[in-house]
Amino acid sequence: MASSNGYGALRTNSRSNTNADVEHQPLLDSGHQTSKLATWRKSMTADVRRDWADLVLLACYIITGLLDSASISTWGSFVSMQTGNTVYFGLGIAAPHESTRWIKSGTSLGCFCIGSVFFSSFHRLLSPSPKRRWVLCASFALQMLFIAGAAAILTFGPQSSSEEKKEAIDWPVLVPIALVAFQSCGQAVASRALKYNALTSVVLTSIYCDLFSDAELLAAHNPERNRRVGAPTLLLIGAVLGGVLARSTLGAAGVLWIAAAMKLLVVISWLLWPAEKE
Repeated sequence: MASSNGYGALRTNSRSNTNADVEHQPLLDSGHQTSKLATWRKSMTADVRRDWADLVLLACYIITGLLDSASISTWGSFVSMQTGNTVYFGLGIAAPHESTRWIKSGTSLGCFCIGSVFFSSFHRLLSPSPKRRWVLCASFALQMLFIAGAAAILTFGPQSSSEEKKEAIDWPVLVPIALVAFQSCGQAVASRALKYNALTSVVLTSIYCDLFSDAELLAAHNPERNRRVGAPTLLLIGAVLGGVLARSTLGAAGVLWIAAAMKLLVVISWLLWPAEKE
């Protein structure tokens, strides 16, 4: 029987209570971890909120500018803007012995088309909604890895002069072009998933047309106009930076590493982006 402690209270067995707390502690920790896992899973399977998501897509125009300007400076072909590659490919078919540019342009164009099939299927088939947070994060993480792979080849692979690279069609040239072109369409697919169809980040001609044919071009409040102004402006900034850096000691490899880092920032943005209200 418990005895009095002299103050009218019953003396209890402190060791017994301590042992009970220790026995229950793992169960409490397990429940807390399960709760955190459930919260994380719910967050990753939620749709990201569309509001202001155009800012992330606009940032992708800087990446496009970096990649295409570095690609043109180094290899003489585009890796994102496939209109120019289509023209180069056509010129190559007309005069195949004048230059090897058409082979690199054709490689870029073909890999971009294959990538379009891959990323659209990735968004459409792996989730009931293409706006799922984990889908967007995984998509841009894959894009980052493809760019990093191309950057690694340029950094650690066989080295050659800039003039040799413009005419070379060996694997240290064609594989990086293929990797970067393959991932480029991922941004365009994301714009479709988020219902910002104009912000593909791989074409400007239609944006210029829509911008200057807008009846409310000079209106004070015109979000569509603002996006159409921002897209080519940011791509131009990226192109200038890419051209300057590609001609510096960093070279095209440095530009690709920077682009990969920016893709990582996009992944983090989607991780932190607010979810749609249920």
